[in-house]
Amino acid sequence: MSSSDRTRVGQSTIQPPFLPDMCSLQSVFLLVILGELLALALTLASAGLVHFDWEQLGLRSFLIQWVVLLSAALLCPIRFWLGTQKPQVAGLMSYSLVLAVTALCTQVGLRLTGLDALGGEHLLSSNLLLSAIFGGVVLRYLYVQQQWSNQQKAELQARIQALQSRIQPHFLFNSMNSIASLIGSDPDLAERLVEDLCSLFRASLAEPAVVALASELSLCRQYLDIESVRLGERLSVEWEIAEQVEQQLSTLRVPSLLIQPLLENAIQHGVQPRIEGGTVKIALKFEDASQKKLSITVVNPLPLGNVDNLSRRTGNRMALENIEHRLKAYYGLEARLNTGVQGVEFLANIICPQELEG
Repeated sequence: MSSSDRTRVGQSTIQPPFLPDMCSLQSVFLLVILGELLALALTLASAGLVHFDWEQLGLRSFLIQWVVLLSAALLCPIRFWLGTQKPQVAGLMSYSLVLAVTALCTQVGLRLTGLDALGGEHLLSSNLLLSAIFGGVVLRYLYVQQQWSNQQKAELQARIQALQSRIQPHFLFNSMNSIASLIGSDPDLAERLVEDLCSLFRASLAEPAVVALASELSLCRQYLDIESVRLGERLSVEWEIAEQVEQQLSTLRVPSLLIQPLLENAIQHGVQPRIEGGTVKIALKFEDASQKKLSITVVNPLPLGNVDNLSRRTGNRMALENIEHRLKAYYGLEARLNTGVQGVEFLANIICPQELEG
């Protein structure tokens, strides 16, 4: 996935491209190598190894590189537009563009070398024939490769959407009971809780996306406000946000509903079972000085009685596995979800890269 396509993950309304990104550094390098190999093959076919003509190799390389790079430069900005056309039409337009570039470069080359009056028509026909053969093969390969990539991205988007659709707050009925009990005594608070609850469900039902960290934390605070009304003094929350993270809340990006399920687990499986309640700690910092990986840690007290009780709860493990699958779908192996017990506390730590998998 190129850098220009990364923000398109999870956005099904955008038409996928017809051809891959040929303007990236890696693609340009491969195109140059492919052009040089073609020039070398043509020179060997015409002169042989014994009478190898370096001058002919240079002229062919110069012409082929101009055709290849100019075609790539013209196809790159219109590849998404081509994706909106019928495949046959888009293919014909791409094919015609390559042939037109070949004809243009050949004519300019003939003028510069003074060969336009000495069999230039024959050379133009030969170049167009070679371009028709090799250009058609390369365009077909690029098209098939991009369609496979589009299919993979579509499956990825569907997978992420299916995973996110399973994130339904388990506290719905408890929240509604809390709101009902407040309508008579504190209608303003009841109204605010309804708004918070609507925000949570709006995020849960929205299209999967990567959002600003500030938005995700705002959603978490709304969830904690709802639970604070229900649990009262039994729930205590401690925030620890590093200064470097605090300064970049609007620019740092995380998948939507990434942190809220961890808080839900922490309260449901750590605080709620305890008569005296407990404290949920949320810490955000960068993993290292490069600031390319965000570390998100949620700590909650263990339920009384059995230290392993928390990890054995089916709902807890399902939610954690859900988060892990979503992280891998977005970031591949670069992201991690680590869980474990430290003393009398359960810890969940997410390492979230700040660029999607390439």
